[in-house]
Amino acid sequence: MRLLTFKGGIHPEDGKSLSKDHPIKELFPGNELVYPLSQHIGAPAVPIVKKGDSVLKGQKIAEPGGFVSSPVYASVSGTVKGIEKRFNPTGTKVDCIIIENDGLYEEVKYASVQSVDELSKEEIIKKIQEAGVVGMGGAGFPTHVKLSPKDADKIEYIIANGAECEPYLTADYRSMLENTEEIVSGMRIVLSLFKNAKAIFGVEDNKLDCVAKLKEAIKEEPRMEVMTLQTKYPQGAERQLIYALTKRALNSSMLPADAGCIVDNVETFESIHKAVMEGKPLIERVVTVSGDAVACPANYRVPLGTNHRELIEEAGGFKEWPEKIISGGPMMGFAMPVLDVPVTKTSSGILAFLKDEVKQDVPSACINCGRCVEVCPSRIIPSRLADLAERHEEAGFVSMNGLECVECGSCSYVCPAKRQLKQAIGSMRKMALANRKKK
Repeated sequence: MRLLTFKGGIHPEDGKSLSKDHPIKELFPGNELVYPLSQHIGAPAVPIVKKGDSVLKGQKIAEPGGFVSSPVYASVSGTVKGIEKRFNPTGTKVDCIIIENDGLYEEVKYASVQSVDELSKEEIIKKIQEAGVVGMGGAGFPTHVKLSPKDADKIEYIIANGAECEPYLTADYRSMLENTEEIVSGMRIVLSLFKNAKAIFGVEDNKLDCVAKLKEAIKEEPRMEVMTLQTKYPQGAERQLIYALTKRALNSSMLPADAGCIVDNVETFESIHKAVMEGKPLIERVVTVSGDAVACPANYRVPLGTNHRELIEEAGGFKEWPEKIISGGPMMGFAMPVLDVPVTKTSSGILAFLKDEVKQDVPSACINCGRCVEVCPSRIIPSRLADLAERHEEAGFVSMNGLECVECGSCSYVCPAKRQLKQAIGSMRKMALANRKKK
């Protein structure tokens, strides 16, 4: 079996055995839920409720703030306690709607359909937009925007990202095993929008049970194919995934649509199915709770707005207080300064580790070994770019293709000098992109 991949990448210890064999459990939240108005790329949502209002589960509580934006819905019934700034999983304080859970879970009535053939393309996209569906793999790009390219006829591939290459995370793995039909249904819906496209489910070869399950589910679908990827990080990064599956290369100035592709996470396709076929908004997601500090690692279906502390408690609490807590995966996730933050549309996992291995590293001078160049999936020179970033030489940084960095952290992982290459490059990259936008 030929395994598809890209040049570069690394093979960190994946840690997935801690939670991969634990089926998804339902989690019921506590008394207070917090809904950030910024859970996606683009303009924040705008509140349409006020303090004292009663809300139902599935009721819209915030409208999109623009075309590249997404609405927010209540995941429980209860009373609005207020709108105030709270921390989100990235450690930033943002405006949030606070709802007191009444424990009744009274829900709005949804408008379901029997067949996608009942709907026009415009109605399908509108349903996805209205449901607040965004990319659930981490970026949070509003899905209705992604499904509205300038020329739909030029889209040739719809790619379902089932790589889940980040260590420890197994939420997508469990979703592919347990919600296969819903994921395939979501893909069928998206294919109906693009007459010239075929579907590819890209899954790493450490998930061969998912490969078999998906192949069985699509055996009557002539426009769908499952392709097996080599297990390697960052196989699930958008540019690397597109190259591995189609051999089409993208640079930082291009969108996937420029290469005739649309890419979404497998759980996003499940949410598309719920939005279109069942009329349900995005109000829950699967989250992995794992790490060597967690008593009972597991996967949970969690109402959005639930406090991360409640997930830890549901997983048996900490064996002992961890040195490091991360929202997302250990390679591209965010260190959490506080535990009392809400689950959002892009919360794939919460990881807790007894030791902060990175903190223990003491950086030293570059020894010019070239390992960072060997593993870089963007084929740039991280050591030189980090030097330029540390000297704030933006022009030189841009000229050496610093904007092509995908901030995967592979360079930092292999650096024998323990230099924080990703952090330096990422900071300069953000500054250069902001300055370009100003111009």
